[in-house]
Amino acid sequence: MKYYIIAGEASGDLHGANLVAALRRRDREAEIRYWGGDRMKQAVSEDGSMARHIRDLAIMGIVEVVSHLGTVMGNISFCKRDIQAFDPDVVVFIDYPGFNLKIAKYTHKKGYRNVYYISPQVWAWKKGRLRSMRHDLDKLCYILPTEQKFYKPGVMPQAVYVGHPLLDEVERYRQEGQGEGPLLNDAGGKEVRKTVAILPGSRKMELGRMLPVMVRVAERHPDYRFIVAGMSLIGEEFYNRYIPAGCGNVEIVYDRTYDILAASHAALVCSGTATLETALFKVPQVVCYQCNKLSAAIARVLIGDSIKYISLVNLIADAPVVAELIQGDFNVERLDLEFNKICGESRQQILEGYERVDELLGGKGASDRTADIVIRQAREK
Repeated sequence: MKYYIIAGEASGDLHGANLVAALRRRDREAEIRYWGGDRMKQAVSEDGSMARHIRDLAIMGIVEVVSHLGTVMGNISFCKRDIQAFDPDVVVFIDYPGFNLKIAKYTHKKGYRNVYYISPQVWAWKKGRLRSMRHDLDKLCYILPTEQKFYKPGVMPQAVYVGHPLLDEVERYRQEGQGEGPLLNDAGGKEVRKTVAILPGSRKMELGRMLPVMVRVAERHPDYRFIVAGMSLIGEEFYNRYIPAGCGNVEIVYDRTYDILAASHAALVCSGTATLETALFKVPQVVCYQCNKLSAAIARVLIGDSIKYISLVNLIADAPVVAELIQGDFNVERLDLEFNKICGESRQQILEGYERVDELLGGKGASDRTADIVIRQAREK
């Protein structure tokens, strides 16, 4: 069967790669065309072709999207033509809602089967999307236990809880072992400084806001070793512009986020999927986020009081397990204060909160369950 898969961000690339692997285990004749990154490219191998790489797609924020509107509209037009040319049995949308829901409306009109994997956060904002989702989607696979309260049968009868795919990914990493080469300092076999992970986001706009503040905090703590989880697709030149010359306790390691987390004592993390990954590795963290002021103001109007937290960890627990520094609260002084707490007084409380998150997430198998749903939909074309 033929599968058209659209992932527009790094987290979607990760989950898409695991979904592709699950699909190929079930369908040896699978033909796959996709929007994704290097992980999906490796998983798809010779059995498919890439339509767009995520490095060309990562635009976030209301104002930022408007300023890149020509590029966005061009990608939408290309995607519609490309789907018709490929003529898949099913279209799979992975997160990336601003783009994917527009394409889902089109593919539904054209008679394609639509499966949405990793639900848009309509429970937080843009609840008006629900009507179109009910109309345009054949199946909605959601991954957060807290979403079960929202996607009741009467609200979204085609919604299915599949569990969180990060559980599978982290378990796979643990079974296969760490990557090549140690990340800890090695001085006569003894670790001389504790490692702190810096996870500043996967988009250049995020990095430009997050990384300078995080690095300035790192400079205040020469007794720790700070490792930036870099992405090679963004490039060394971009990261290096935010790390001052002579900043000896900050280094960049590319494409080894799990190795970094496995070696870390604490973490400074940009809000997103990385917050849950950090929790699954049992690393106390401070969650940070800052975007364009106008985008933030519009978001506050749209969201209102509907959500209390932005990090996946706190959303799942429905409690302030980790500190969140958002917009004006994200500054050197506040981040430094919270960093000292996660290395000291609040450390044990955070780790206990992580255990609660583990309990709520349940078991593994999200990729396999979603693959079964996708294949059933493809057969119904």
